[in-house]
Amino acid sequence: MSTNTCLYRNTSSQMVILRCLGPEAFFQEKVVFPFEDWLFRCPPHSRVDIWTHGLTGAEQLDSIDADDLLLPAEVATD
Repeated sequence: MSTNTCLYRNTSSQMVILRCLGPEAFFQEKVVFPFEDWLFRCPPHSRVDIWTHGLTGAEQLDSIDADDLLLPAEVATD
């Protein structure tokens, strides 16, 4: 399975949970602290959901196509 290298930057002042969902049951989850960058690999056509904990429980803040988080090829070297 080919993978893409992506970068998520948490620009908020709160901790978030990043969940990456992809084809063939691909799944990864990471707590990303305020102002932290997270570099990760995922299959093409994956979706990244950003969650936080609100007063009533888990709240989804955003849903992003992983392709929108791709690093340029010259930066994403193996």
